[in-house]
Amino acid sequence: MTIRSMTAFASAEIQTDAGRISCELRAVNHRFLDIALRLPEELRVLEPVIREKIAARLSRGKLDVVFRLVKSSDGDALQLDEAFLAKLSETALTLSDKLPGLRTDLASILQMPGVLQARDTDMEKLHADALALLSTALDDFIAAREREGAKLADVIAERGDAVAAIAAQVRSLVPVIREAQRAKLSARMAEFADTLEPGRLEQELVLWLQKLDVDEELDRLDSHVAELRRVLKQREPVGRRLDFLLQEFNREANTLGSKSVDSRTSNAAIELKVLIDQIREQVQNLE
Repeated sequence: MTIRSMTAFASAEIQTDAGRISCELRAVNHRFLDIALRLPEELRVLEPVIREKIAARLSRGKLDVVFRLVKSSDGDALQLDEAFLAKLSETALTLSDKLPGLRTDLASILQMPGVLQARDTDMEKLHADALALLSTALDDFIAAREREGAKLADVIAERGDAVAAIAAQVRSLVPVIREAQRAKLSARMAEFADTLEPGRLEQELVLWLQKLDVDEELDRLDSHVAELRRVLKQREPVGRRLDFLLQEFNREANTLGSKSVDSRTSNAAIELKVLIDQIREQVQNLE
């Protein structure tokens, strides 16, 4: 299994002895698997089995499943009970000697109960055909989800690369920004050097620069990007895992923004949040 989108559509149909059966599957995003099932009367008994088969192959999405049965033109045809008719004929011959005036016609015979009977539908075969059709439709539906999922995965991976590029850019700026802040703070504190205790200037400078340290946030961002790439290669549903991972992405972007003392890192934090939101939009579509 590859990454799948939750949004997809598929349909299939099959000709059976009872008529033509069609099956449509349509899904949109949903936190869980929610199946809305519409069945003709002849297939209602299959509802638990159909739900079980779908749940075995899908994990998320609001899924509308519609079965239709268009009966064959001879589906309601009547058939002659020839054995019963033969018995009637024997009885008529037996009675003809005793009742010489007995007369009947074809219309009267056909109206007698049991002579004509509705043709029975092989329900067992009809149900087997319907379940086989469901399997075919599910195959097409999952294939459609996987095609769309591959496109979404490419978009997510591209956004992840952009996050990594911004983190690398900020990392290259940090030494320059840190040195500029050191010089600026040193210059301002030098004005009060005569009133400060010995060593206090250096102590305050160290504390201030520690507050500006974003190395850990950048390291975690790199780690999250690596995890994003790893998850995108997994052969299982990944939507919930990626959704959780994006919360971690957002936490680092917020911290980076709160620690920023330079317009360049502030802009970088904003760009990160935009990218994270774009990734989240795509992740919401994944199973």
